[in-house]
Amino acid sequence: MTRLLRAVRARLAADPVRRPTGPPPLTEAETAEAEAQLGVTFPPEYRRHLLEVSAGGEAFARLERTEGVWWWTDNTATRRDLLALPFPHPDSYDEADDALLLREPRAEDCPDDEEAFSRAWTAWDDEAGEFEDRKTAGAVVLKEHGCGFATLLALTGPLAGTVWWDGRATCDLIVPLSLDHAGGVRPVTFGEWLGRDSWDLLPPDSWPRRRD
Repeated sequence: MTRLLRAVRARLAADPVRRPTGPPPLTEAETAEAEAQLGVTFPPEYRRHLLEVSAGGEAFARLERTEGVWWWTDNTATRRDLLALPFPHPDSYDEADDALLLREPRAEDCPDDEEAFSRAWTAWDDEAGEFEDRKTAGAVVLKEHGCGFATLLALTGPLAGTVWWDGRATCDLIVPLSLDHAGGVRPVTFGEWLGRDSWDLLPPDSWPRRRD
């Protein structure tokens, strides 16, 4: 533990009014158990926060153990079976996304057989749903923002530890949250994201903004 962190903890302990609310940090044993059960190694900044600050709460989804099972509170959008897969950069599936859209069955393709069209479209829709789920493989929803928007933390792959915006509800895109959209759009890390508002890290102008 750093000298600064020890000093902060001592000051907070002496001043209950300033003590942060929310769940306490996890122990090393709990964190290791969660990683083993989930099949991932948490990115360093996120892991350090779980161990030294808090397991989550108001700032981001809480990681907790319920009846022996580790998961993030109210996190139904994350598929457990895809968690250990590498989080894909959105650019990696652009062409496949376009190709899938072009293959959507049309009613005019089966003008005399509604049942055949229904079967074809249902099969395509299932494929499209699986494709969408795999866009967030290896990531967990850090925070829900309503209206289908969410902040994602990549846990696996080359992008592990970076934070992304799931805006598919309105524009079908997942984009990096960044401090410098004009200079290369490097996605922020978990540590850089903490204490900031995801809405303020979106690309300028072309994205819907929160209405306060």
